[in-house]
Amino acid sequence: MMTKHTLKTGGSLAVTALMLAGAAMLTACNSKEASKPAEGTSAAGGAPAAAGGDANGPIKIGSVLSVTGPASFLGDPELKTLQMYVEDINKQGGVNGRQLELVHYDDGGDANKANSFGKRLIEDDKVDVIVGGTTTGSTMAIAPLVDKAGVPMISLAGAVVITQPTQKWLFKTPHTDRMAAEKVFEDMKKRGITKIGLLSETSGFGQSGKKETEGVAAKSGIEIVANETYGPKDTDMSAQLTKIKGTPDVQAVLIFGLGQGPAVATKNYRQLDIKQPLYQSHGVASNEFLKLAGDAANGVRMPASPQLAPEALKADDKQKPVVEAYNNAFRAKWNQEPSAFGGHAYDGLLMAVEAIKTAGGTDKAKVRDAIENTKGFVGTGGVFNMSAEDHNGLDLSAFKMLEVKDGKWTLVE
Repeated sequence: MMTKHTLKTGGSLAVTALMLAGAAMLTACNSKEASKPAEGTSAAGGAPAAAGGDANGPIKIGSVLSVTGPASFLGDPELKTLQMYVEDINKQGGVNGRQLELVHYDDGGDANKANSFGKRLIEDDKVDVIVGGTTTGSTMAIAPLVDKAGVPMISLAGAVVITQPTQKWLFKTPHTDRMAAEKVFEDMKKRGITKIGLLSETSGFGQSGKKETEGVAAKSGIEIVANETYGPKDTDMSAQLTKIKGTPDVQAVLIFGLGQGPAVATKNYRQLDIKQPLYQSHGVASNEFLKLAGDAANGVRMPASPQLAPEALKADDKQKPVVEAYNNAFRAKWNQEPSAFGGHAYDGLLMAVEAIKTAGGTDKAKVRDAIENTKGFVGTGGVFNMSAEDHNGLDLSAFKMLEVKDGKWTLVE
């Protein structure tokens, strides 16, 4: 079902935590809830919401997320994060004296649906800024629309193609797939690994990851001696892993994908009794991966933000209070473990809010400029420093190498 929501006011645990952490940059006011149950019907509850750009109306935050489908364990915490913080921002007094209205659609991981919903956000809902999509495919399906319409968009997807080359209206909060490959190779070299097998997903994220991994391998002193792929909906990768296992000289394997596929592949890996070290990309930076993979996940290494192991951060690390506040607030609100993907949504929303404050309103060009000039923004993913040449704003230092031990993420020293 396609829905549009103006969120009800609720508890303010998340904002309280952020204020205690020294990250109090939020304001808000009360709101109401409306639903859009089907295409062509008007919002329930009477008159439609005020159009975007109305200085006295709500600030419209649009979002297209993969809440269902193969990327649901990314999209679900992203939506919950946006709902939680829009609710809390509104409870605290709004932004520039105006309430926030979250208008969101679920594309189910379908790029064609993402394109349609992107059009709806821009043309019908008249949103002021877009935070999403979940996947690279969905993001790139919306990108031409925001460029043409002049609407700032902060993506929650990982592929480097989103921000390289730089597109005027498009930004992103997650670390790039290129950075993930570089971080993995950095760790491999420390372990004396120089020849690897690569198993990548045929999704937009997986194929971009494959391309970037191949591109940085040589300069990292790594040779890819086995190179296989799998589909996002595949339920068994034993055939591909058997080929990799039978390839001479493979010293380790890197799996580049997201959703359930990497967990399935991890189980297959252990079932085939492959002894070489196994690495995953940041596409599985969630405790949901641990649940899906079970004991097979033990020993897996992955680059990620320290959000999954914040206790490993030093007490004076400026990121520590932000990460811990977000994690605690998410657990309290939803009674489930947080993920890096929800953290990306937090970073995107709060960055948009700060840009609107800096711009003094919702003039889209001014908001875009403010996002591009973001400096020293401490998020869950790292410290962001955007520029005209860099619409991601993170460097390799934002990544930590994690390893699963006894079913938990731990920091690799």
